[in-house]
Amino acid sequence: MSDKSGAKKIVTAAVVVIGDEILSGRTQDKNMAWIAVRLNEIGVQLREVRVVPDIEAEIVAAVNALRAKFDYVFTTGGIGPTHDDITADSIAAAFDVGIDFHPEAMALLTRHYETSGIEFNDARKRMARIPDGASLINNPVSKAPGFCIENVYVMAGVPTIMQAMFEEIAPTLHGGPKMLSRTIGAGLPEGRVAEKLGALQKAYPDVSMGSYPYFRQGEVGTNLVLRSTEKADLDAAFGELVEYLKGEGVHVVETT
Repeated sequence: MSDKSGAKKIVTAAVVVIGDEILSGRTQDKNMAWIAVRLNEIGVQLREVRVVPDIEAEIVAAVNALRAKFDYVFTTGGIGPTHDDITADSIAAAFDVGIDFHPEAMALLTRHYETSGIEFNDARKRMARIPDGASLINNPVSKAPGFCIENVYVMAGVPTIMQAMFEEIAPTLHGGPKMLSRTIGAGLPEGRVAEKLGALQKAYPDVSMGSYPYFRQGEVGTNLVLRSTEKADLDAAFGELVEYLKGEGVHVVETT
């Protein structure tokens, strides 16, 4: 994806994790990290994640704020058959559109439950309610579809189903330059490298730099992570940091 000048545009995304069970700690979210890695492979930078309860006003506020700010918004959770699965209604409210049983969704779920010998009851029919104007996201695992409306992609919360849905839409996502990363494992406290890292950050503003201390087997160390879409800048900053650490007598290992 490029802007009008022909330069490659940074493409950004946000994730809205929906569910009281996530906020209560009963269920641990496994989707955000997977989505972040997968988006980076496509060339989309995940910039923000919000976790919201099963409350329509909270979902509407999060989705409307993020869809105006980022190129893509992905939601997970709340599209099942139970009373607290209110994501579809909330997305319809966010876009100020109606919601009704989608003919294609009804047809595929009818076939699925007939083939499975399971009653297609009113609760299960709720999964065919789709906001007006939305297109379906295929669900090859359990058939109940997700949907997309403008730049918002609504997917299931169950990781295996969410991942399958994401792979269905992945070919349609347009990325920009990919974020590259290099990591140094250095056997020193992060306070010893903080000043140099700050100076390097000023010299290479297009390179994101972070320090993350670790403690293992009695050793105090720091992982230094450099990230950028510009390979030349990344390599130059990395080289300077390695030379500095070696000059300080520090044993360094590139871990990625």
